[in-house]
Amino acid sequence: MTALFALATSLLWGLADFGGGLLTRRMPALTVVVVSQTVAVVVLGAIVLATGGWSEAGPLLWYAVAAGAVGPVAMLAFYKALALGPMGVVSPLGSLGVVVPVSVGLLVGDRPGLVQFAGIAVAVAGIVLAGGPELRGAPVRRQAVLLTLVAAFGFGSVMALIAEASTTLTGLFLALFVQRVTNVAVGGAALWVSVKRGGRALPEDGGARVVAASLPALAFVGLADVAANGTYAIAAQAGPVTVAAVLASLYPVVTALAARGVLKERLRAVQAAGAGLALVGTVLLAAG
Repeated sequence: MTALFALATSLLWGLADFGGGLLTRRMPALTVVVVSQTVAVVVLGAIVLATGGWSEAGPLLWYAVAAGAVGPVAMLAFYKALALGPMGVVSPLGSLGVVVPVSVGLLVGDRPGLVQFAGIAVAVAGIVLAGGPELRGAPVRRQAVLLTLVAAFGFGSVMALIAEASTTLTGLFLALFVQRVTNVAVGGAALWVSVKRGGRALPEDGGARVVAASLPALAFVGLADVAANGTYAIAAQAGPVTVAAVLASLYPVVTALAARGVLKERLRAVQAAGAGLALVGTVLLAAG
């Protein structure tokens, strides 16, 4: 049961990342974030009402608010990086956000084992190999790598904050709802500021028609992310958290395979090796 739900988590997160990256190539990244997360708010609100999650409200929800404020920044950076590509490099590097909760553990007194130290070393080597050729190349590629690292730090921060926001499954649904509401509020405000400064909320070609036509895909991105959080929570409660975390952290493989199959992406040998090492490092960190 644990393996089944954890693998479902990796599949959903991987497909959500791939879909978000594709959508950002057709419309502003902030629009993708706001619309997809609005769908998530509606669905999570219904779940909270159905499960009685409101009874779990308390001071811990401030962690969810903080996670919601960081989330749009991370998602915006990640979707922009995916739009610049290549996804086969961006997605594994984005998964390195697990370093943040590990670092938080160090600060509060935890001591990583040998496996975690090995994971950190392997992950750093993966960053150098996967990002190095791009950092010496075109400015667009350098920007993609830097945006990915910003996103990874943001995702890791969200992981650490959400972990403190609830202690029960129904409380988790409420925390995720509060997080998504904050996501929409922060992302919406950023979109409004962007438009005031001359940016666009709608695609240049097609405008609102493109957004309307993309609503099913936008809904999928938001709902896949919500479903992934749910399946991961079930996996972690049904069996060892270590097993659930390791299997769920394989989602970059799904994104990379989707990019290769749909977009026919081709990576340099050193980039492929670096992306693989980054993923291995992430798995080692989670396993430790």
